[in-house]
This record gives sequence, C-alpha cells and structure tokens, in this order.
Amino acid sequence: MLVNGAIANPILNVPTIEARLAAHRPVVRDHTSPQHAAVAVTLRDSREGPEVLLIRRAANPRDPWSGHMAFPGGRREPHDLDLRHTAERETLEELGLPLERVGRLAGQLDDVDAVAGGRNIGLVVRPHVYSLSEAPELRPNKAEVAEAIWAPLAPMMEGKLDTVRPYTFGGREVELPAYDLDGRLVWGLTYHMLQTLFSVCRF
Repeated sequence: MLVNGAIANPILNVPTIEARLAAHRPVVRDHTSPQHAAVAVTLRDSREGPEVLLIRRAANPRDPWSGHMAFPGGRREPHDLDLRHTAERETLEELGLPLERVGRLAGQLDDVDAVAGGRNIGLVVRPHVYSLSEAPELRPNKAEVAEAIWAPLAPMMEGKLDTVRPYTFGGREVELPAYDLDGRLVWGLTYHMLQTLFSVCRF
C-alpha cells in the first residue's frame, strides 16, 4: 500500500514499531535553546491494532494550545533530571499514568520547534515513545486535560482519517493537514510528530 509515496507496513504492531525505533537516529537540537519540553508518545496493542494515547488540553486562556489534541507533556522544570524525566513527570501529573513503572521507553522522535500563532516561540520539544506493559486506568487531571483517548494508528498512517484544518495566518486563510478522530482534529505539532513516527514505521 502506498502512503504519501512510501509503502506502509501491512503488519503494524507495537513490537514492529519498537524494532524500527531502535534503528532510528533522531535529530537532536542544540541544547543552547533557552527552553525545552518533552512529550510522551504512548503506544499499546489492541484487538483493532496499535493505538496511541492522546489528550485534549483543557481550556485555558494562558495556554497557546488550549483545547488542542496533543500528547501528554510539558516544559522541563529545574528539578527534572533530563527530558525523559520531564515526559514521565508530566504524564503522571496529567493522567496518573506512571510510565516509569508500566511503560518501556522504545526510543525518541526528532526534536521539533514549538510554534504558536504561526511563530517559533523558542521552545524545543522532544518526543519520547513508550510502549505499555499493562494498561492501567487513566485519571485525567481536569485542570489540564479535558479528555484522554486511545487513537488507532493504522487508519491515520494509511491516510483514511486525513482532513484539513482552516487556519488564518498573516491575514490569509490556509488549510493545514490534520487527522479527524470522530470530530477531534489532530494538527500542528502533534500531527507533525505522528508523521515522523509513521515515517519510521514505513518500509
């Protein structure tokens, strides 16, 4: 099957993704950037195939990504040992999910520059990919997370959930690529990270 000019893996599952991540050499940005953040791209296998954990961020006028679909995560705090610790701490705070206990770090995706309002805000985000050894009940922190869902990877990777999100930038309206998860639009940074994950999974 051709997906964006590449052949998608017809036998997609979490062990396959882990194996391909092991061979991936992520792009790591210069650590002189003043600010860093990390997110957790958490995977599990289900009867319908591999799924990824996504959150819808709670409404917050101070949050440039208020209400967006995203991966759990946030900015690095001074007491964080490293960005992996940041991803795990934020996931525990937002969802009550102890990745350090029930998850296995499968690898990293490329560092990305955070963009808000069409502008680079000087924040580098590192996505860490985890697989779950068990699936404990999620306990979303309502102050930060409106909802948490498990989204199927294969339909997104195969282009079956492709859509666009209108976006006004520089006084003109453009259409940004997105995934439609039952009316929840995944776009922007999260879409970009998923695209990187899918590129790792393809032949």
